[in-house]
Amino acid sequence: MDFHLSPEIDDYRKRIRAFVAEHVTPLEDDPASYDEHEMIREGLLRRLREKARAEGLWCFQMSRERGGAGVDIVGMAACYEEMGHSIFGPMVFNCAAPDDGNMMVLEKVLPTEELKQKWLQPIVEGKARSAFAMTEPHPGGGSDPTMMLSTAERKGDKWVINGFKHFITGAEGAQHFIVIAKTSDDPRKGLTAFLHRGDEPGFRIHRRIPIMGPEEHGGHCEVAYENMEIPDENRLLDVGDGLKVTQIRLGTARLTHCMRWLGMAKRALEIASGYVSQRKSFGIPLIEHEGVQWMMGEAVMAINVGRLLTMHAAWKLDKGDFARKEVSMAKIQVADTLHKAVDTAIQLCGAHGYSKDTILEWMYRYARQARLVDGASEVHKMVLSRSYMEEGIDFWSWET
Repeated sequence: MDFHLSPEIDDYRKRIRAFVAEHVTPLEDDPASYDEHEMIREGLLRRLREKARAEGLWCFQMSRERGGAGVDIVGMAACYEEMGHSIFGPMVFNCAAPDDGNMMVLEKVLPTEELKQKWLQPIVEGKARSAFAMTEPHPGGGSDPTMMLSTAERKGDKWVINGFKHFITGAEGAQHFIVIAKTSDDPRKGLTAFLHRGDEPGFRIHRRIPIMGPEEHGGHCEVAYENMEIPDENRLLDVGDGLKVTQIRLGTARLTHCMRWLGMAKRALEIASGYVSQRKSFGIPLIEHEGVQWMMGEAVMAINVGRLLTMHAAWKLDKGDFARKEVSMAKIQVADTLHKAVDTAIQLCGAHGYSKDTILEWMYRYARQARLVDGASEVHKMVLSRSYMEEGIDFWSWET
């Protein structure tokens, strides 16, 4: 790998950093910027989005023809990291989950420009939000989608969907949904993906699930399908390709979480470094104490390890590899690193860090979800174990 960023990507990265510092980060200290779910208010978000788009800082994961910046995945990693410096950043640039992952998969699998204009383009332009409805409560499928209970039964040129999903991020207020449902008992080809609008008869938001941390726009919801009809033309890929759609989406989408989390982890240490440089204990600044230096050094190293794993996975994805084990390694490492960095920052800032006078307590509650979303860390460790048992010494192959 060449770790030098191209001049274009480095320019984007610097412009994002400057935009976030000038227009976004200052809002975090203003309670009026937050809605009741601790996320940026919609009206304020719209104004910032208009400004970012006018400056050409928009939808980096989409092609220029579609209205995005058209950067590759390595470029996304550098840019998303800068956005993640602020808790509001990814939303401002239309690079937040779940929309960014949904945009990427729809760009790849929708077969015609007409369908892309209908289902994808409104999300790219920020006129619609989207959600990905797959996870189900017990005894349905969570990390194991083959356990899914939601069904899609074909009747003529339509499919009738019945089922119940939960923890569907962004569902409240989303206009476009991708839903995965069971169409046969085949363990590999038993699921199929469909598109539908949020105002379709037979679909409803059951409730918005309260969580311990701040929420994305639209929350994490339970949604119900009750004899909802979807025309066959809204099916994604072939019947039985639901897992394929999921795999296409989740590989890069999981990695974009890591990209954003690295920015947040860096921000936490920046807050702590400013504090320990000024605060004195026993006559000297905290940073001059060896114990403080150890804590800071361990967190800095963990961030860099996570960054290298993320960049390696991004590089392999750009080469056309599914990069399953590389994405899993990055996901495990960066999820742990985010929590470690924020926890370290709170400890170094003492009571000041624990208070709401800094953004660290917001980050701390947010960070706990990292080891759960898009596959729990234990599931990704199982992926790595299986890969190693299958590949043996070739697990560490230098081949690309």
